[in-house]
Amino acid sequence: MENSKDLRNWLDKMELSHPLVIAGPCSAETEAQVLQIAHELKDTDVNYYRAGIWKPRTRPGNFEGVGAIGLKWLQQVKKETGLKTATEVANRAHVDLALEHDIDLLWIGARSTVSPFIVQEIADALKGTDKVVLIKNPVNPDLSLWLGAVERLYSADIKNLGVIHRGFSTYEKSKYRNIPEWQLAIELQTKFPDLPLINDPSHITGKRDMIFDVSQTALDLNFDGLMIETHFDPDNAWSDAAQQVTPKRLIQIMNDLKIRKETDQEAEYNNKLSNLRAQIDIIDNQLIDILGKRMLVSNGIGELKKQRNVAVLQTNRWNAILGKMILEGEAKGLSEEFVLKMFKAIHQESINHQEKIINA
Repeated sequence: MENSKDLRNWLDKMELSHPLVIAGPCSAETEAQVLQIAHELKDTDVNYYRAGIWKPRTRPGNFEGVGAIGLKWLQQVKKETGLKTATEVANRAHVDLALEHDIDLLWIGARSTVSPFIVQEIADALKGTDKVVLIKNPVNPDLSLWLGAVERLYSADIKNLGVIHRGFSTYEKSKYRNIPEWQLAIELQTKFPDLPLINDPSHITGKRDMIFDVSQTALDLNFDGLMIETHFDPDNAWSDAAQQVTPKRLIQIMNDLKIRKETDQEAEYNNKLSNLRAQIDIIDNQLIDILGKRMLVSNGIGELKKQRNVAVLQTNRWNAILGKMILEGEAKGLSEEFVLKMFKAIHQESINHQEKIINA
């Protein structure tokens, strides 16, 4: 599979004046719920109405979707509002039912993307379809696995493809439900700049009050659209209540987002500059996060030294680290002067942490 302008055909043909918007409830709960939300999203920037029909949960016992009956509700949505419809599929049976009910957009979820067997089964079931098919990133941060899923669908003569960035699971405590790992999405975008890239801030954040900021970052990084979970009564939703917004809030988010898609030369410069600055902001946040983790390890060393009555400064160890880091820095194009200043500052902060513990 090679990058081609043709990858954007399905999106370009829509001639949108704003980013693509896919919105609707995490789960279809009742016909009345599905239709009420759809009517509140009618005549807005929403292009596809999404609803989860099959919702296998991490652990059994929770609400796992209404099943095929929900597809009839989506058919009614299209009939009453004119909105195109979208849902997740995870096997051949899901695909057959979704096509039978003329669902316009299908996506493969993160748990499915991790399995080439599942992806291949779906690709075979969809072979040659003209439906739009989007692939969410796998649960783990593996770019090859993500691209491999895209390539399997592409090889099945499915031309209307795109990807959804929904973040990655982590065992570490984080403010995100799924850590964005923006650099993976940027790397994918670099390899396939014409493959439509959609951001899912609902699953990245897990919290509705963070959705705007993540959405803005995505647009600053030239994402093509957003998938935002929307419910008229989010707090009482049957699944993922904390990350859903009301239709009114969704409309406000879309109005407040800064869209940088102008075509004149000055706007193109500003767009590129905003993109690069957004990447810098992401990396800076990662640096602070890593430094914070490093100091937690230093605290542990301080506790151990206190127990054993060992001096804080270990000169031989420090000199060995510094020499190694200078060589590593040179390999990355960093000057010796910069590496020295940076690691002296880090080392001093580490000493401060350990002394505070020892002297406590």
